[in-house]
Amino acid sequence: MGPDAKTHARNAAIVVVLAVAVWQLPGAGAAVRTINNVLGLLFAGGLVFLGYRLYMEHRSSLFILEDRVRGLLYGSGLLLALALVGTARLWDEGGLGVLLWLALIGAAAYGAVTVYRAHREY
Repeated sequence: MGPDAKTHARNAAIVVVLAVAVWQLPGAGAAVRTINNVLGLLFAGGLVFLGYRLYMEHRSSLFILEDRVRGLLYGSGLLLALALVGTARLWDEGGLGVLLWLALIGAAAYGAVTVYRAHREY
């Protein structure tokens, strides 16, 4: 572990104490769900910000694309977002839901690859 062995052991003990507290204290499940929701919102906000930054950095490349190809790119992104939002519901439906989810992801990937190939032709 090196020279910081005591620090690492202390940090590990803190994590174990917090895990036991969440496991044993009454009402800790609600706190965990709240923290999970906050972290999920922060992660989603980060993804939206990443998408915004990528759009702003590459918008000149996007405007060069034909309207049909650009529409296919935006449609593929929308299809991917729709599939990701509905993941839990589709997977809970069983075999047909899983196949529909895979078809949505596959169609979005096929659209993105088609746009990439069209962009490389110039």
